[in-house]
Amino acid sequence: MGLFSSLLGNAGVIDEQKLNETIRPLLADSEQAIIGFNIFRDKMIFTSQRLIITDTQGLTGSKVSYLSIPYSKITKFSIETTGTFDLDAELKIWVGSDSTPIERKFNKKVNIYDVQKVLMNYVK
Repeated sequence: MGLFSSLLGNAGVIDEQKLNETIRPLLADSEQAIIGFNIFRDKMIFTSQRLIITDTQGLTGSKVSYLSIPYSKITKFSIETTGTFDLDAELKIWVGSDSTPIERKFNKKVNIYDVQKVLMNYVK
């Protein structure tokens, strides 16, 4: 749990109480929310069993789509760090045999290396 504790200082990490409020209705009985990251209006939430990616839609943000990816289905992932002129970091995740990755851009509040560390702990 030391890794997750060290991540909590990052401004892009979702507060534990807010994370639990957001994710509680989606969890199975034995599943626990581990850590979540804000990606602009969207979220990337790691649980004990899967990765959940939210897509907040509309002007008011009242409509939210949830993509659930079991860790066993993630075949590979890559990160791209921010640059001098490109202020967004990027994460790509390949699921199953799909050749097109799921792509998410992170603002500078999220340390992309922290996201990669969490993935490394769960993707086997």
